[in-house]
Amino acid sequence: MNRQKRRTGRRHPLATVALLAIGLIFTGGAYAALSAGTTAQAETDLTSQQTIDEGKKLFQANCATCHGLSGEGTGTGPSLVGVGAASVDFQVGTGRMPMQMQGPQAQVKPVQFTDEQILQLAAFVASLGPGPSIPPAHLVDGGGDAANGAELFRINCAMCHNVAGAGGALTEGKFAPALTETSGVHIYEAMVTGPQNMPVFSDMNISPEDKRDIITYLKYVQDNRSPGGFELGSLGPVAEGLFIWIFGLGAIVAITVWITAKSN
Repeated sequence: MNRQKRRTGRRHPLATVALLAIGLIFTGGAYAALSAGTTAQAETDLTSQQTIDEGKKLFQANCATCHGLSGEGTGTGPSLVGVGAASVDFQVGTGRMPMQMQGPQAQVKPVQFTDEQILQLAAFVASLGPGPSIPPAHLVDGGGDAANGAELFRINCAMCHNVAGAGGALTEGKFAPALTETSGVHIYEAMVTGPQNMPVFSDMNISPEDKRDIITYLKYVQDNRSPGGFELGSLGPVAEGLFIWIFGLGAIVAITVWITAKSN
């Protein structure tokens, strides 16, 4: 009897589908849990006491001479209380800090610290007082509205950085740097911290989504160079007109003189 039951017993036609569904559910759940854990870890890195302690050691060894042992500032460097992690990530991550020499503004140079060390320094400075934090990835991914970003950039930034982000000279030896190779993270951090001579664009002035649009526009400019040939530094119609007057008309005059001399 038992043998007959085993012979006649059949697997339900939906059993395979059910097993696949269960497998997908467990796989998706495990992936979601792992992703959430990774995100939570990234968010807590800046608040980890171990990270802050390591950052304090780095700060006292490399930054305290100018900024004080506790970031309170000295006669040669400003206080860092309240500047936030974003300011540290921008200044140190672009090589501006530590400064190579005193001058009108900090110069870009090769980065002196690893990404981990920059994170540790940022964590320590962030622990001194509340300030702008490092932006999340979705705000600097270049997935915003480039057209809106171009309009916002022309209104708020082009007078110093040039419409194409080529940079420009300011007063007293200062300058607005070119944005042709600047990362989205550093562009966002510059807007919220106002480094050097740049004003601070808080969320009340330019919303986070509008900042994302500006970054999207600048990334578009970085990835799509001028189709018209030599850009002349993207400095605008004045430089282009000067080039035509000096080299274009000069070449025409030289050719005319050469033809006349040859005919004589």
